[in-house]
Amino acid sequence: MTENKEEKILYIGTSADDDPEKASMPFVMACAALAMDIKATIALQGNGVYLAQKGYVDKMLPGGGFPPMKELLASFLELGGKLKVCVPCIKERNIDESELVEGFQTTAAGALNVEALEANAVLVY
Repeated sequence: MTENKEEKILYIGTSADDDPEKASMPFVMACAALAMDIKATIALQGNGVYLAQKGYVDKMLPGGGFPPMKELLASFLELGGKLKVCVPCIKERNIDESELVEGFQTTAAGALNVEALEANAVLVY
């Protein structure tokens, strides 16, 4: 366990059901970080934003031997993780903000850059 509770990791996910294993990794890693008392934020960009759409993860097959994405997402939220989704990316994919799963916050480049600068590490999947 870490002694500094202010440590932060930012995970950026860019995949959805096009690569279920890669889509799972930010959630697996972030859940582990949260269990270690490290603050974790997941930001979804590109095709990763589909994971934020209501009902999308319900039909995804698990990837890489990990639990289903629906369970990973629920665990991440229960552990207190922060979820961000790229506004330009959802607009490009015709996803309205009203279609997002509860718990996701929208973000854009400037705010995400601030998150990255404040984090101790940034991992991109």
